[in-house]
Amino acid sequence: MHSVDSQPLPSQCDVLVQGSGAAGLAAAVTAAEHGLEVVVAEKEPFLGGTSAWSGGWLWIPRNPLAVAEGMVEDAEQPCTYLRSELHTDSLDARMEAFLEQGPRMVEFFQRRTAVQFFSGSRMPDFHDAPGSVRGGRSLCAQPFDGRQLGPWIDRLRPPLDLISLAGMGIAGGADLAHFFNARRSPRSACYVAGRLLRHFRDRLRHGRGMHLVNGNALVARLLKSALDRQVRLFTEAPVRGLLRDGEAVVGARLEQGGALIEIRARRGVVLASGGFSHDLARIHQAYPHLRRGGEHLSPVPAGNTGDGAYLAESVGGKLELRFPEAAAWMPVSRVPLGKGRHGVFPHLLDRYKPGVIGVLRDGRRFTNESESYHDVGAALIQACEGQRETAMWLVCDRTAIGKYGLGYAKPSPMPLRPPLRSGYLLKGATLAELAQRAGIDPRGLEETVRQYNLGAECGVDNEFGRGTTAFNRYLADPEHRPNPCVAPIARGPYYAVKVVMGDLGTFDGLRTSLEGEVLGESGAAIPGLYAVGNDRASVMGGNYPGAGITLGPIMTFGYLTGRHLARAEALQPATRYREAV
Repeated sequence: MHSVDSQPLPSQCDVLVQGSGAAGLAAAVTAAEHGLEVVVAEKEPFLGGTSAWSGGWLWIPRNPLAVAEGMVEDAEQPCTYLRSELHTDSLDARMEAFLEQGPRMVEFFQRRTAVQFFSGSRMPDFHDAPGSVRGGRSLCAQPFDGRQLGPWIDRLRPPLDLISLAGMGIAGGADLAHFFNARRSPRSACYVAGRLLRHFRDRLRHGRGMHLVNGNALVARLLKSALDRQVRLFTEAPVRGLLRDGEAVVGARLEQGGALIEIRARRGVVLASGGFSHDLARIHQAYPHLRRGGEHLSPVPAGNTGDGAYLAESVGGKLELRFPEAAAWMPVSRVPLGKGRHGVFPHLLDRYKPGVIGVLRDGRRFTNESESYHDVGAALIQACEGQRETAMWLVCDRTAIGKYGLGYAKPSPMPLRPPLRSGYLLKGATLAELAQRAGIDPRGLEETVRQYNLGAECGVDNEFGRGTTAFNRYLADPEHRPNPCVAPIARGPYYAVKVVMGDLGTFDGLRTSLEGEVLGESGAAIPGLYAVGNDRASVMGGNYPGAGITLGPIMTFGYLTGRHLARAEALQPATRYREAV
């Protein structure tokens, strides 16, 4: 395991990877496992990109973990589901390659690297559609002991602070259930106490938690695998330009410590910069709610500014804005942090809980709040079409907020005074008072809650059928009967949080071959230049069929790119080459 001390960038390598998320690291590890000399250059101080903040789930139908559990499905079943989800009569070559190679990717990492998964045998597909299943297609990285990274743990991007507990990541499933049940179950209370004790012990000894879960565990496992294969990792080393010999990309110019350094890459340069979520010019073109004047707050790392796309375009690559849904939509709220600063909280869990509804400014509901974050985001954009502001308010009563919290406001026994004082959380003794403080139509809200409660008393959502699908119920409260997603809103005081649009990554991207070669205007590959992850166009075409449809494909195609680079011939040495600007 090489040193993390400041070291000079090498003058050459076989493969240069720009970016250190799951896609870039998958390509790097695969190429290194096949004997190539690999350099990973990350422009930010931390490694891991958006992947390190993600849930860490991969959607891989017919994966070997599911098969080992006896969940064997015919090859046609996921094809049927995807044709329904993608609204097509036939799947293209990219999708066929993903379905064929995804299980092989999982097997490769499971058998030959430190990347280990557990099966999401109870994680259902997002939609009850032809070919859908109620578990077995999603899988997640196993928890990882950060001490195995040695000093490199300090370069791993920490969990997203606003959704962690004092910097401690909490995994879904049983881990999360224990935290919600800690006040009611002695077993859960002991479990939570043990997790907290270990976390704060690790913080005292190491400066951060060492029990890594979710996307943090996935990236840590990929980093361990990369380090074991002598991949050279550099942070604060942005790529400033590409080097060319004729039409071929033969390396890149990087910045390190204020100096520009040229690195030749014998096999190729891989763009893996995470997409363009913070490229203001590009997202104004791509996001309809921004074009009409709305607000957008993305919780992904600030470094995702579309660097890969601009580098590719400088040598003839093309990024097309073509998908109806340009990003993985995520409803978010703005969290005041003091001194003019704010954080972005992604609403991953509260919308599924009974007794929480989402309303527009007129006080009316507009969708099933227990659908996926992407579906709720798409519905919100559509519901606010023709309006300047794209926003909703999550509303609940005293019972729900005490049991589940609301956004950044934590459940009992955590105090509500801080989020109330900052203005993040709104409160009213009556629904009308809450509506006035939030800027919502009071009569509309009162009538909405009245109509909702008529069915909610019996566990029924008469308007949107909440809780009628397997996925709706997966993240709800299994102890609440008869419907884990539906409960009346009846006990004041009442609470609300304003929610606007955000994203977890962009779907539009560069045109590439199956193996990741960046294609030029003519459709021909640009020799020596590859793109993986959110830098290449999503294979799902802007659709969101299940948990892990970003990480599953990007790791699969990262693996394919790494294999392709290992088979490719080295680019011919050049006596002269030029920088692409």
